[in-house]
Amino acid sequence: MKTTIFALIICAILITSCAKDAKPNPFLIEKHHIGLLTDSTQVKELDTIFMNDSVVRFIAGDEFTGAVNTIEIFEKGGKKLLDLSPKEALDSTSVISSVRVIDERYKTEKNISKLSTFKDIKDTYKISKIDNLINSIVVSVNEINASFTIDKKELPSSLRFNMDATIDPIQIPEKAKIKYFMIHW
Repeated sequence: MKTTIFALIICAILITSCAKDAKPNPFLIEKHHIGLLTDSTQVKELDTIFMNDSVVRFIAGDEFTGAVNTIEIFEKGGKKLLDLSPKEALDSTSVISSVRVIDERYKTEKNISKLSTFKDIKDTYKISKIDNLINSIVVSVNEINASFTIDKKELPSSLRFNMDATIDPIQIPEKAKIKYFMIHW
């Protein structure tokens, strides 16, 4: 009897310790983080977070212009993963303000990725607004701080050339593909 209770206690300890050691999914997108990258991550922390990947920083032109510089994240094999935009250019303590998702392995907890269609987005999340731009529309989802850009070539011809048109979700074809997928903090 005592050995059975002792064995159950040992099993319980092993199970709970294994659950604590589970690594976070490096490709999971949630409202306040993408993998190990969070809305409070500073630029100086990127080399540590992406230590198995390549972090590429471009300094475009004059340091006094104050323009935001994109930081690119590549896998060691050369495949591009993410484009990061810090709030302040050339400031290592600046936090990341937006992330452009390039790699299709990045998915929301509801399984939306760069390979998803408008139907997938519409069926999964509440659409907050749709912006009509020159060559594209931007579908915003506040629930996850995301915006999905869809090329106007995916739309009916009656909507492609009228920038003043208010686009309703019902007017967008369900099989319209995502061109860009951004998370904003």
